[in-house]
Amino acid sequence: MIIKNALIYTENHRFEKKDVRIRNERITEIAENGQFTDPDENVIDGEGLYAIPGLVDIHFHGAVGHDFCQASKEELLKIAEYEAANGVLAICPATMSYNEEILGKVMDKAADYNEESGADLVGINMEGPFIDLKKAGAQNPEYIMPADKEMFLRLQERSGGLIKLVDIAPEEKGAMDFIEQCHEQVKISIAHTCCNYETACEALEKGVSHMTHLYNAMPGINHRNPGPIIAALEAGAEVELIADGIHIHPAIVRMTFRIFGADKVILISDSMEATGLLDGDYQLGGQGVTVKGRKAVLTKDPGVIAGSVTNLFDCMKNCVQNMGIPLEDAVLAATENPAESIGVEKDYGRIAVGNYGNLLLLDKDLQIKNIVQKGKIMSV
Repeated sequence: MIIKNALIYTENHRFEKKDVRIRNERITEIAENGQFTDPDENVIDGEGLYAIPGLVDIHFHGAVGHDFCQASKEELLKIAEYEAANGVLAICPATMSYNEEILGKVMDKAADYNEESGADLVGINMEGPFIDLKKAGAQNPEYIMPADKEMFLRLQERSGGLIKLVDIAPEEKGAMDFIEQCHEQVKISIAHTCCNYETACEALEKGVSHMTHLYNAMPGINHRNPGPIIAALEAGAEVELIADGIHIHPAIVRMTFRIFGADKVILISDSMEATGLLDGDYQLGGQGVTVKGRKAVLTKDPGVIAGSVTNLFDCMKNCVQNMGIPLEDAVLAATENPAESIGVEKDYGRIAVGNYGNLLLLDKDLQIKNIVQKGKIMSV
């Protein structure tokens, strides 16, 4: 396949008019516009279109009525197909807080998953249960527990090495030991925490390098008590942002890109099973969730947001069209940055020679016109 005449999002993180050749699922050549003329290859004319990498979501819980932790193999495929149809071609779904017995079954299922259609399952984000009860949010408090290295290692073995992120509240018992002992085996993220600046700094020094859904379920910034956000900024940590228009004000999204830098921001959806469906009653982590419009809340406690109902592509689009983020920065934060964060950047998240031929062709209004997955055109 050859994609001609499109504005390609290059490895320089800007758009340039180039041609891309894909063979045997991977990108084999990128050249100046007009150099590829092989008449036997399938050609897509991208004139007037942007070409960006397929998106990579490293933190979401489900979609189209199915939750990652409860889904059967067939239901997980439906989640993956929904994500791919919306431009997300690599997924690293997140668990909720459960005990080892339940999480073990989730890991077994993921290890056995090998479907060829839909988004590729490239990892697991273990969001619970090593968090702070006081910042549980939509996590089920029944299962929250201290960090346990041996439990993590057993789950990692059952997953076949798929766990790419482990979330942790560093102020909790055993957390610092866990960080010291496990940070070279898995990326560790501060999440669902009450920690102060000093504790966050210690965790970052010991090996934490990631912040889960920044601003949410953690102390904010105060001029006398700067908290974990400023500690992350000073340490150069990467940070997740939910840009659904519900979780974070647009001004804070702009500020985050400005002070952390676009290369440190990772857009996530944090979407739950109601994504892609109508308003109604759903669940997340075994707790009831009520969805109305673009907002999901715990049914028993409507003041608690329970994930999002916006997919990652729409979060990225929202950044550009409603939050004032340059397209180049928003694309970086939804593709290459998350891929690098979980170590899959050689396959996903970039339009580069050697990577999979995963591209989205977008018009000037950021509507998807074509999805190319491993060199094959998907219907839109």
